[in-house]
Amino acid sequence: MKIDKAEARQTGIQLLKYGVIGVFNTLITLVVFYLLNTRLELSYGISNVAGYVLGVINSFLWNRNWVFKTKKDFKREFLLFVCGFLLCLALQLLVSWILLEGLGWKNLPDDIIPFFPMRKAGQNIVMVLAMVVYTLANYAYNRFVTFRPDKDA
Repeated sequence: MKIDKAEARQTGIQLLKYGVIGVFNTLITLVVFYLLNTRLELSYGISNVAGYVLGVINSFLWNRNWVFKTKKDFKREFLLFVCGFLLCLALQLLVSWILLEGLGWKNLPDDIIPFFPMRKAGQNIVMVLAMVVYTLANYAYNRFVTFRPDKDA
C-alpha cells in the first residue's frame, strides 16, 4: 500500500488544526469549570457541563469551518456532533464519578500539588484527567462519524 504524500500532509495539517482547537476548547472548559466550581462554588456536575457546552459550541463551529472544511448539511452535522459530545461527555462523567466517588479522589488534600495549592484539588485534578479521556474519544468520533469524508472524495 502506497501512502500518498499530499494526503498524508493534509491529514497532518488537519490533526494539527484539531489540536489547536482542542487546546482552546480545553482552556474554555477549564476556565469555566474553575470559575463556576471553585470561585462561585457551584456543583462539580453543573460546572463541568457548563464548561463543556461552551466548549462544544466553539468546537463545532471551528471544526466544521476550519479543520474539516465541510459544506454538508449543517443540521445533520450539528446533530451528529452533539450526539458525539453527549456520548463522550457521559464517558467523561463516568470516569469522573469513578475517580471522585469510587476511588475517593474528592478527598485529596488541597496541597497535594506542593507548588500549586488549590481548593477542591481532587475535583480539579479529576477534571483534567477526565478531559483527556473525553478528548481522545471525541476526536475518534468526529473523525470517523461526524466529519467523515465522502468515499468518493
